[in-house]
Amino acid sequence: MTTPQQPAPLRIGVIGGSGLYEIDGLKDLTDVEVETPFGPPSGPLAVGRLADMPGVELVFLARHGRNHQFNPSEVPYRANIFAMKALGVSWIVSVSAVGSLQMEVEPSHMVIIDQFIDRTKNRPSTFFTDGIVAHVGFGDPVCPTLRRYLLEAAKETGATVHDGGTYVCMEGPAFSTRAESNMYRSFGARVIGMTNLPESKLAREAEISYATIAMSTDYDCWHEGHEDVTVEQVVRVARQNVSIARQIIRAVVPRIAAHDGPAPQSNALAGAIMTRTDAIPAERIAALGPLVSKYLG
Repeated sequence: MTTPQQPAPLRIGVIGGSGLYEIDGLKDLTDVEVETPFGPPSGPLAVGRLADMPGVELVFLARHGRNHQFNPSEVPYRANIFAMKALGVSWIVSVSAVGSLQMEVEPSHMVIIDQFIDRTKNRPSTFFTDGIVAHVGFGDPVCPTLRRYLLEAAKETGATVHDGGTYVCMEGPAFSTRAESNMYRSFGARVIGMTNLPESKLAREAEISYATIAMSTDYDCWHEGHEDVTVEQVVRVARQNVSIARQIIRAVVPRIAAHDGPAPQSNALAGAIMTRTDAIPAERIAALGPLVSKYLG
């Protein structure tokens, strides 16, 4: 007699930025090492479940490493997102410390962003190279559905949260010059950070719904009435924000779990692969299996 197979759990990824190096309150926590075609991720991925949410698992990864050993240019973005995909993650909540570019976004406020401006240089931000080319749609670079769930969850926790805004993704690791900071303000951008744009592009290629909780830690260097941003200030305010971010994550999980149907970006790659199948090197198809197997076999 055969026993019915248990359905695979819904897996929600959480990528933690400065100050958020673990998720507390998870049961049956296991560290999972994942090998990827793009090298090792930032560290082991911690897989666990919330006691009150059977059938849901969280997969947590500290973006900069658990000891914060990767600067923003060194983070292995491709390996991180590929590892999430390989573990069956279909949604990713990114938590990131950012500088505020607008007066109304005070330090300790949260912004659920909806757009990006890319100011990075030489960061690999596609899986599709070396004999295979794909172009995904990216007009809305964060998943609108997950963004809405995060906004609702943030309001539920009582956090001071701003709905929407553009995140300027700069190279770093140095902070902006005053001229740059004022230029970004003239763009109408709301916050500035150093990490999320590559993640968002790669998540879209991996057909994962991705959205960001941007935690304001400072006023960058444009605000003449405030001291210029320092590491000490970022770390201090980020630590204060982390408890709020954890509450938002806990509040968003039931909303994601109640979502009807697959994650909204689960077919983002459909029609995007431009290279003729018989021209793609077999080793590339094998290497990118978790991403392309449903399209290329």
